[in-house]
Amino acid sequence: MSNRNVGCWIFAYGSLIWKPEFPYLTKRVATLEGFTRRFWQGSIDHRGMPGAPGRVVTLVKDPNGSCEGLIFGVSDARREEVLNALDVREKGGYERNVYSVTPRGSTGTKVEALVYRAGPSNPNFLGPADIESIARQVSSSCGPSGNNLEYVRNLHESLRDLRIWDPHVTKLAMALETIGVN
Repeated sequence: MSNRNVGCWIFAYGSLIWKPEFPYLTKRVATLEGFTRRFWQGSIDHRGMPGAPGRVVTLVKDPNGSCEGLIFGVSDARREEVLNALDVREKGGYERNVYSVTPRGSTGTKVEALVYRAGPSNPNFLGPADIESIARQVSSSCGPSGNNLEYVRNLHESLRDLRIWDPHVTKLAMALETIGVN
């Protein structure tokens, strides 16, 4: 999986999957071991507002878990421009980290990828809640980037299209259907 024009890889596991909004050379499905995707991060700048946060995904440490997403290969010439834009986009508690990820079909070959992750010490971290509580919060949240429900639907549909199954995202999407949010 070498591409000499790639200056860095960016691992996407949330909205970057369907809305990267940056120039990239290539993309592939990849897996990050030791983390799971959870709707535990509050959003007051995109899918909610101060005093009424939405819920978006972050990565939670899980020694037995893994998270599938996409890696985007960014050219060396555009690296700083892309990272500066992502630093602004992901400002609501996310920090840039570097982790090894395994591209799908690579027979175990890993690449280093930049990952924006919001840990439990950031001020917008909401932490765990039961799926029904998360669904109620999502169903009533809206912010400058749109309503929170759209975020969940876009992520669920994008993962399905990529043949990625995430039980947490699926359960939330089903809970939203159950409470009658259309």
